[in-house]
Amino acid sequence: MEEFGVRLRWAELPTVVHDWAAHVLGGPVVEAVSQPGGFSPGSADRVRTGGGGRAFVKAVGPHPNPDSPGLHRREAAVLAGLAADGLDVAPALLGVLDEEGWVAVMTEVVDGRHPHAPWATDELAAALDALGEVAQHPAPRSWPELPTELAEPFGCWARVVEDPPPDLDPWLAPRLPELHDLSLRILARLSGDAVVHTDVRADNLLVEPGGRVRVVDWPWASRGAAWFDATSLLVDVRAVGDVDLPRHLPALQALGATREDVLGVVAGLGGYLLDAARRPAAPGLPTLRPFQRSRGEAAVRLLQELWGGAGS
Repeated sequence: MEEFGVRLRWAELPTVVHDWAAHVLGGPVVEAVSQPGGFSPGSADRVRTGGGGRAFVKAVGPHPNPDSPGLHRREAAVLAGLAADGLDVAPALLGVLDEEGWVAVMTEVVDGRHPHAPWATDELAAALDALGEVAQHPAPRSWPELPTELAEPFGCWARVVEDPPPDLDPWLAPRLPELHDLSLRILARLSGDAVVHTDVRADNLLVEPGGRVRVVDWPWASRGAAWFDATSLLVDVRAVGDVDLPRHLPALQALGATREDVLGVVAGLGGYLLDAARRPAAPGLPTLRPFQRSRGEAAVRLLQELWGGAGS
């Protein structure tokens, strides 16, 4: 996963984080293995104590990206809510630190690996099953509404229309107004009561030895349509290989999506990703823009495959 961010190492974290982890786990950490994936400038480690205690710990300070601590706080609140609702697809929350400008979240260790790239058919099916399980749970009414969260991102085709990039895919050029309208129309369909992860991709999924898929990294959780997560995952799958649409569309339809819904979400994500990829680099996130470009291009390929088949 070389396209993801650069992590802080456990040894680089301040004493306040080390002492807190030792308190929660009942002993000092003697081994920490940094985990790949994601874009946070903070740490992400599987840790172990001398007594055999194990946990996953992510920690971040106010620099270089001042928004990162707030995301950790939000994720901790989400995980607490999911645990109260009995949703064990997400990891169990063990503790939270919020001191001296540092925020750390400790969860159970999920013994698993990220899905293979290209995706294996059985792993994609298991991921869709896991997302379907997530969608069965009602989200708290205090959570952000998915249509509100995506209103600005799904309006990004307007900026592409106003200022098209010089390397704009020729397939897109005559369809930009229609893609803009489609992306805005789909927002009304994104309303719902389900728990929505909102940021599903391979590095936020772990395949356990028995084949079950667990879903991690929850700071963007929202309340919305049950089929959004499963649909958005197809863009990530398409970025590293092909998508067998006839095989996997029924799983989305079982969650309530029409083919036009799928087209609308892929269109909205494509516009957002292509527009975001040409913005200046975000502080402390040097690999984010290249990642967004690769996923935006994947969304365009998926749009081409879906185009003309909407309406069922």
